[in-house]
Amino acid sequence: MEPLFELKVTTASKGSREVSSHLFRQLKEAILDERLRPGSRLPSSRDGQRLFGVSRNTVQDIYDRLAQEGLVSARHGSGTYVRLRPESTPASPAGGEQVGRVNDFWERPDILSWIGFWHDGQTGAGRSKPVVDLRPSLIDDQLFPHATFRQVMARQLRRLEMNPASTRSPQGHQGNSELRRAIAEHVGLTRAVACHAKDVVATSGAQQALDLIARAIVVPNETTVAVEDPGYPPMRVPFAAAGARLVSVPVDDEGIVVDAIPADAKIICVCPSHQFPLGMPMSPPRRAALLRFARKNGAVIVEDDYDGEFRYDGSPLEALRGSASAGHVFYVGSFSKCMLPGIRLGFVVPPPWALPALVAAKNSTDWYSAIPIQAAVASFIHEGHLTRHILRVRRVCGDRRGRLLELLEQRLGDVLKVVPSFYGMHVTAVARQGIDCEAVSGALAARGIMIHSLARYFLGPATRSGFVIGYGAADSAALEMAVNALAELIGTGTKAQSRHIKAVDSLKDSPWN
Repeated sequence: MEPLFELKVTTASKGSREVSSHLFRQLKEAILDERLRPGSRLPSSRDGQRLFGVSRNTVQDIYDRLAQEGLVSARHGSGTYVRLRPESTPASPAGGEQVGRVNDFWERPDILSWIGFWHDGQTGAGRSKPVVDLRPSLIDDQLFPHATFRQVMARQLRRLEMNPASTRSPQGHQGNSELRRAIAEHVGLTRAVACHAKDVVATSGAQQALDLIARAIVVPNETTVAVEDPGYPPMRVPFAAAGARLVSVPVDDEGIVVDAIPADAKIICVCPSHQFPLGMPMSPPRRAALLRFARKNGAVIVEDDYDGEFRYDGSPLEALRGSASAGHVFYVGSFSKCMLPGIRLGFVVPPPWALPALVAAKNSTDWYSAIPIQAAVASFIHEGHLTRHILRVRRVCGDRRGRLLELLEQRLGDVLKVVPSFYGMHVTAVARQGIDCEAVSGALAARGIMIHSLARYFLGPATRSGFVIGYGAADSAALEMAVNALAELIGTGTKAQSRHIKAVDSLKDSPWN
């Protein structure tokens, strides 16, 4: 099949002796300034005759001249392709004259760091894929029932073929009605969230849900937003972009320290079931205190329930969002971990008074999330596939979690203390003596072992040192390899500790020491 060729070329005047040279120069310039990208296929000599208005022999002669200059190469039986530009050939300018200005906000180092939080670059020795990946919030996509979802998706596509969805449906901006009904039933059963389909807004992942909340309720240069410290860096970006003032609030072994929240805070962002990244749940007294603060000060709570389906021990924890708290809590969730990140589907259950504004904000960003994906996920939930998948992942990750805790205790129990946690796909291990975890993390990355140090999660100065260790994408063998490497680098003897320990006085007061 011949490629599309939309490059505009002109031909020399009829009878001119410069026909070939004129066309050659145009193609050469197009290759050098990358209007014809490396790897692009040029028209065949037959198509070139029609497109360029010259003979097939002339087209072939031009291609031969381009090949002699190293600009194209012929592949037998396939065609002629633009080559990667030789180093000796001067590159075209990266861009034209700057006539506008980017908002300074998007060039701030802190914003670039927060929004690029997961971009860790190469893992050492030129590798593009880690040997072992212990970063949190990753999943093992091999556990997902791809064949089942493919069947569900195909069925929904056939239905859409027979009955195409209207782009102007009144429910379109809020989300597919079947999906919203499925979400309401799912979070009602698994997280005791009191809501109905009419209360749910479907989003393109949890990050968009946070962005919609910020767009809808932040008043620029006036609203104060309290965030947990340490916390999830990408969560901060939408609120900062909307013009809010961010205030970091410390967490202890019961969760966010409510007494440290500024009285003027109007938005409080928390992960109550499984604090991110430390992992402990917010205690019942602390939950009650947080809701009292919100009611007293006219504040709202953004509840990020990022992996609330994965509980391994203890009694089930209900979400903060309930019938009594519905007016103060935005409940945010996604399908990135309980299904696949690439689905890019999430949701928010806002207070009733904020629903119209969130739907309008959704309309402003992308109108609505992909209709076939919404319909397929709705069926996936209704038919019981999601529940079966979650139960399977719970079993597998429960085994991995148990093995990880066992390895950490055996190899590193005297230098690291695991924060008690019963939810999620990662655990946090706090350093007892203040190990230089950033240096250790870098050394592991050079070996192809990706692990996050706790310091990267702080908004203010780091008050604890440790590691955030994910087991969602690593099996038992990989966990053992990584913990052995970690133990080797940290060491458990006095001599090894003296090479890596970095004094952190604030650790003495840590509730996990």
